[in-house]
Amino acid sequence: MSIQFILLMILGYFIGSIPSGLWIGKLFYKKDIRKFGSGNLGATNSFRVLGVKPGIAVTVIDILKGTVATLLPFFFALNLDHHYLLLTGICAIIGHSFPIFAGFRGGKAVATSAGVILAYAPFVCLFAAIIFFLTLKLSKYVSLSSMVAALFAFVASLFTGDLLLITLMVFIALFIIWRHRANITRIKNGEEPKISWF
Repeated sequence: MSIQFILLMILGYFIGSIPSGLWIGKLFYKKDIRKFGSGNLGATNSFRVLGVKPGIAVTVIDILKGTVATLLPFFFALNLDHHYLLLTGICAIIGHSFPIFAGFRGGKAVATSAGVILAYAPFVCLFAAIIFFLTLKLSKYVSLSSMVAALFAFVASLFTGDLLLITLMVFIALFIIWRHRANITRIKNGEEPKISWF
């Protein structure tokens, strides 16, 4: 592994660490979203605390973090096997969940993971997005929809035959479920907030 690629992995982490929900909340709404709602820095809490438009902005930025980080080796024209794209993408997922710019307390990595998959395997991402919105329409739970979509993205990855992608999807699915363990408890207890806008 070259020093150039190691530097790109570090850059991928820093890109993932951009706390879009925190910065948008503080800059435009004078709110630290960590002090409201679930206290999470992700897109869902941004929707809940800041509203639909800033929530959409945070979602788009978080997706782009994963996409841009994944494509870093391509942008810098490194002559590497395409599997290396996933490594810089993983660094962005880690950065989003444990951001250096926000005290290592980040989001649950759903949107950023989607951005990684979008860059590497767009059809898997499209399938997962369809599953996400179908589940969201039926359940009104963003957390449940995120977990179901992650599991189905793993299923879709099996059809690619790409062992590294499949391994990554196992990691992402388990990581997203682990990050949502409090939501799972709230769903079981009937305490998880439902959305009203979809």
